[in-house]
Amino acid sequence: MRIAGADVIVTCPGRNFVTLEITTDDGLVGYGDATLNGRELSVASYLRDHVVPLLIGRDAHKIEDTWQYLYRGAYWRRGPVTMAAIAAVDVALWDIKAKAAGMPLYQLLGGASRTGIMAYGHASGRDLPEVLDSIRARREEGFRSIRVQAGVPGLDTIYGIGNPLERTGLPNEEVWDTRAYLRHVPTVFEAVRNEFGPELPLLHDVHHRLTPIQAAKLGKALEPYDLFWMEDCTPAENQEGLRLVREHTTTPLAIGEVFNTAFDYQTLICEQLIDYVRSAVTHTGGVTAMRKLFDFAALYQVKSGIHGPTDISPVGMAAGLHLDLAIHNFGIQEFAPHTAETYEVFRRSYTFDDGYLHPGETPGIGVTVDKEAAAKFEYTPAYLPVNRLRDGTVHDW
Repeated sequence: MRIAGADVIVTCPGRNFVTLEITTDDGLVGYGDATLNGRELSVASYLRDHVVPLLIGRDAHKIEDTWQYLYRGAYWRRGPVTMAAIAAVDVALWDIKAKAAGMPLYQLLGGASRTGIMAYGHASGRDLPEVLDSIRARREEGFRSIRVQAGVPGLDTIYGIGNPLERTGLPNEEVWDTRAYLRHVPTVFEAVRNEFGPELPLLHDVHHRLTPIQAAKLGKALEPYDLFWMEDCTPAENQEGLRLVREHTTTPLAIGEVFNTAFDYQTLICEQLIDYVRSAVTHTGGVTAMRKLFDFAALYQVKSGIHGPTDISPVGMAAGLHLDLAIHNFGIQEFAPHTAETYEVFRRSYTFDDGYLHPGETPGIGVTVDKEAAAKFEYTPAYLPVNRLRDGTVHDW
């Protein structure tokens, strides 16, 4: 079964998405997500100009060989653009292979290890009443686990509050005050626990904004509120910094949504400095690479927590769900539902019911792309914000 054609689809049904469509000589079609938020056209060009010409005529069944060919053959390895492109090819080929087998993808990964996939939703608010109302809304939608983000007094707009995308001109610039944040966040979780009790799993995303000692201080302050995890507490390029955090707090740690390969995790996993791996299939080389990463993590009792924001398309989300269902060391799945326009373009078989996701039983990954619908939504440039300290210094957003 040979690859006969490949098409790169760029569409913007509310957010920009890049999708690779691969077609075989016997008519099977597979889809892969290549979306890189804020740098989408870089991956589209990488695929069209450099990768697609290498695919035509290759055996579509040789997924591992194709992965290695694209990773090692380019010489310049890793990086978000390269790994998103490889991920798109990889997922599309797994989609084709599962369709050829007449099975949902998770069956080819060893079958189901659970009946459903626990998901967490996002709750946020500018002040405490808004936060509490948002948590109630997520619970009414069926979520059994909830990430909590709150505004900080004295700061206008910060990560997790409102829509961060800027579609006109330059990125928005936000102002950050670490001391104000460290004082405020524990009071938010104290109020949430008082309102909703001890059983509701709560998560929080620091979004890389603290130094290791600041992260250790926050983790220790949050211990009374029994968080499911504290995410991206410090920029993880400095992997040794997690040693300091781990020494001072028992709050579970999740890291990795900006990582691109298993190599980025070596120290963190081998030294058991984290509890959850946060990579997305879309940004970490696809199903092939993620399965290897999770098997490596399992040796050290580290679990999965696949990244699932709205800038991961339903194609990328579906691929992650098949992994979630199959692997033994599943932890939790982030789930931010897409807009109705997005679901008009991406027709999906996965479902969300009573707090649990399931990829469905459709052969393949269970997502098809309506190219006519996609053509209605033209690409629109968009930037994520830039963060600055009060004195104007550029800081991590």
